[in-house]
Amino acid sequence: MLIAGVDEAGRGPLAGPVFAAAVILDAARPLPGLRDSKLLTASARERLAVGIRGGALAWCVASADVAEIDELNILQATLLAMRRAVEGLAVAPGEVLVDGNRYPRLGCSVRAIVGGDRSVPAISAASILAKTARDALLVELDALHPGYGFARNKGYGTPEHLAALGRLGPCTAHRRSFAPVRQAHLGF
Repeated sequence: MLIAGVDEAGRGPLAGPVFAAAVILDAARPLPGLRDSKLLTASARERLAVGIRGGALAWCVASADVAEIDELNILQATLLAMRRAVEGLAVAPGEVLVDGNRYPRLGCSVRAIVGGDRSVPAISAASILAKTARDALLVELDALHPGYGFARNKGYGTPEHLAALGRLGPCTAHRRSFAPVRQAHLGF
């Protein structure tokens, strides 16, 4: 039975989409060094992402955009991104293992595993793909919306980002439903 690991990146930031990835690893081609993306350097994540995309049986990265986050809420948008990632796999898994304690409704068996990004290689691989894809988009958003420091803060509410919100107000990449953005928006 094929097992897909699923994880997300970007639930907490004030800006940018939430990303999710689904990965079915090839048992015949183990990838050394897989672990939770938060425990890896950016260069290690990038190196491993290339190996995952080249060596997995199937993988897919999907997202839910800022409008969907604001309309649905961040949890529902995350589950939507996860469902899109699983449904985008080139081969259907028999079981899906999701990092955390919530999971989307899917047409196969699904299990939530708290700490799965540290203990299940396929979830670690999904964590890495979701994080590298989201980080790359935030670098692009930094060029489109200068002044917020997206390339550095990846949309998180750092002091630099909060100061820019106060100075510039929110841009189209910001999640209006998040309190710091909503408060900055009311100031403009």
